[in-house]
Amino acid sequence: MRKLFLFLALAGTMTLSSLNLQAQSEEAAATEETKTEATTPAAPETPASTEDVADSNANKSFHQVIKEKYIEGGVEWMTPVLICLILGLAIAIERIIYLNLATTNTTKLLNKVEEALKTGGVEAAKEVCRNTKGPVASIFYQGLDRSHEGVEMVEKSVVSYGGVQMGLLERGLSWLSLFIALAPMLGFMGTVIGMIGAFDAIAAAGDISPAIVAGGIKVALLTTVFGLIVAIILQIFYNYLVAKVDSLVGDMENASISLVDILVKHELSKK
Repeated sequence: MRKLFLFLALAGTMTLSSLNLQAQSEEAAATEETKTEATTPAAPETPASTEDVADSNANKSFHQVIKEKYIEGGVEWMTPVLICLILGLAIAIERIIYLNLATTNTTKLLNKVEEALKTGGVEAAKEVCRNTKGPVASIFYQGLDRSHEGVEMVEKSVVSYGGVQMGLLERGLSWLSLFIALAPMLGFMGTVIGMIGAFDAIAAAGDISPAIVAGGIKVALLTTVFGLIVAIILQIFYNYLVAKVDSLVGDMENASISLVDILVKHELSKK
């Protein structure tokens, strides 16, 4: 699972670096174009109509629109938020795969363990648990391994090892919650600094121009929007993972109680 997380994080980092390279090249091209226009005599311009602007925006793909907004928001502030998204998605995907692999049909497993106890004893039941994946089977194995010490020791072993398995199921969720909180914070910080830059531009111009104010506020607010979008996406994954963990923990507790009952019946049948 760690290799999967590293692969996803590496793929996201490569995508991020290529996006930053594209942004830098487009900024350099825009600067060069501005210099060229400054050296050539200006030709009379005809104002673009609203329909022409709408048509040009409609012809752009979703990827192009996202890339333009990313550049407009400022690469230095949009990049940390994008890193939060990449790492958060890598953790979420790794956890989803892990938890789905950890899901076990507890009813079927209990029936197999009970049948193995009747036919082959504790060792046969342990073999069934050894050949079954998931935290429930691991807990069963620990309980069966202590069955010769009495039912009380089985209960303690199941409870102790259940806590260990719960920690494994919840691993990585704290980092995911960190990225959920961090993404909008970084967006707000970019917005505040962008607003400061807008007011500096107003002070330098000596006049409150609507174009300066609108442009500065638009660029500043893009970081907030991006941060909120990232937080919403990661929050959906986080809630799904928490619900999945709660479901698995509930199955573990119910199955552990059933295992103790089966062992008690097995001990009584031997007497």
